[in-house]
Amino acid sequence: MSILLSETAAREIRNIMKEQGLSESVALRVGVKGGGCSGFSYVLDLTDDQGETDEVMESHGVKVVADRKSYLYLNGTEIDFKDEVMGRGFVFKNPNATHTCGCGSSFSA
Repeated sequence: MSILLSETAAREIRNIMKEQGLSESVALRVGVKGGGCSGFSYVLDLTDDQGETDEVMESHGVKVVADRKSYLYLNGTEIDFKDEVMGRGFVFKNPNATHTCGCGSSFSA
């Protein structure tokens, strides 16, 4: 398994990279941190840094990296991007989450 991006999310990441003038070698770092209304919050960042112990994968042409601790919580997660009247942003479908908050940006496991 791995962390997957939908085609829509990958397109949005590539658009952001292009707007910011970032090279194709930049990766999407996906992680978790303590906090949020359910215990853990998702973290997304564009980075050149890749640690020796990072899990590295690719989804729809976007390089995705995650530190090992975060990967334990995120393995199997699909990241989508929604652009709707009620708002736009990344949406996480995490099979490891036992509870998610209403806003979808935090979870418990």
